Amino acid sequence: MAHGIPRRKFGRTDEMVSILCLGGHASTNPQKLEEAESLKLIQRAVDEGITFMDNCWDYHDGVAEERMGKALAEGGRRDKTFLMTKVCGRTAKDAEKHLEDSLRRLKTDRIDLWQFHEIVYDNDPDWIFAEDGAIHVVEKAVKSGKVRHIGFTGHKDPSIHLKMLEKPFEWAAVLMPLNVMDVHYHSFQKQVLPELNKRGIAALGMKSLGGNGSIVSKAGVPVSDAIRYVLSLPITSLVSGIDSEKVLDQNLKIVRDFHPMSDEERRRIEEKTRSMAGDGRYELFKSSKAFDGPVHRKQHGFDTETVS
Repeated sequence: MAHGIPRRKFGRTDEMVSILCLGGHASTNPQKLEEAESLKLIQRAVDEGITFMDNCWDYHDGVAEERMGKALAEGGRRDKTFLMTKVCGRTAKDAEKHLEDSLRRLKTDRIDLWQFHEIVYDNDPDWIFAEDGAIHVVEKAVKSGKVRHIGFTGHKDPSIHLKMLEKPFEWAAVLMPLNVMDVHYHSFQKQVLPELNKRGIAALGMKSLGGNGSIVSKAGVPVSDAIRYVLSLPITSLVSGIDSEKVLDQNLKIVRDFHPMSDEERRRIEEKTRSMAGDGRYELFKSSKAFDGPVHRKQHGFDTETVS
């Protein structure tokens, strides 16, 4: 597939999305990329066949959505993509504001997938479903056509994901960490993925390299093996932190050459990583608040500067 990327069915819908999703944080990082470089990277990703776009209301204080909005507005690219962004608000009032902000920044009249961002604290599900909770904005947003599908994300603990799944709502998608280490430590693959598959919810993966690349740089797992392992799981798409054309080229080659790992290949990798994965050293986002976004730390009254 030289000029495209394999696609998979998006949950219970008939829509097809690319198995690789462009991460909105890395591709718009103003500390690494000038705006022109960022726009070029996003546009090339779309032109190469990445139809799934990721973003979030709080990424780079709104710069991420603004840059992606500008990039997709050119050449009719918005209509070629399945656009996801995330809402940080936990109350209905905040969620409504975040939705209008996102639509304006992204220069669009609808969001294909709107996800509750970083469900990482035990009481987040109850807060969202409270009397004045953000969930009450959803029905109106979908009815008005501003939002098409609803999901949630999180990187902390499978039990919190399961608590969200117990809520009286028909989720379209769930984003979670999946990698060669996860199977041995607070495993989303073991605890959450089967439930999503059973209910026809689109399973989305992230942090395939450990969030900061530690699985590759410190554990010595080749990038191609790390990504291929996750794409061999029963998921819809993998969000990838692509911050340069070099990384884009690398990941395009991996997905275009992709063929699923056999059960034996997966078991071999899992056995190889067992001894180093059990204490979570390569998945600190599951145990440290340092990986929680400042907006959510502030919501819960935690220090946004020095956390552990």
